[in-house]
Amino acid sequence: QVQLVESGGGLVQAGGSRRLSCAVSGRTFSRYAIGWFRQGPGKEREFVGCITWSLGSTYYADSVKGRFTISRDKAKNTVYLQMNSLKPEDTAVYYCAASARVDYADYSYDHWGQGTQVTVSS
Repeated sequence: QVQLVESGGGLVQAGGSRRLSCAVSGRTFSRYAIGWFRQGPGKEREFVGCITWSLGSTYYADSVKGRFTISRDKAKNTVYLQMNSLKPEDTAVYYCAASARVDYADYSYDHWGQGTQVTVSS
């Protein structure tokens, strides 16, 4: 079993930055990819990006490429989502999730955190 807990959400002005954290625990999470998803008001949940725990390879949605960066700290068992140049359309609840493979589809992720709200004001 893998447990994930997000933190770091809040209110930020457009053009600003925010870093989200995802604390990961469990016996076998080292075999997983950790993904970030978001769900804005009235929108479907969408893939933001993911990172492989073992190698640190990263993958991003086109909508955030060049603005968002995913990293992981093995010593702290934590994955980060650094968000720069934020836009009002980035307003959403952000979730981290674990999957046994790299995938853009949310149904491939078996374990989810509770989510953290990010609101970008214009």
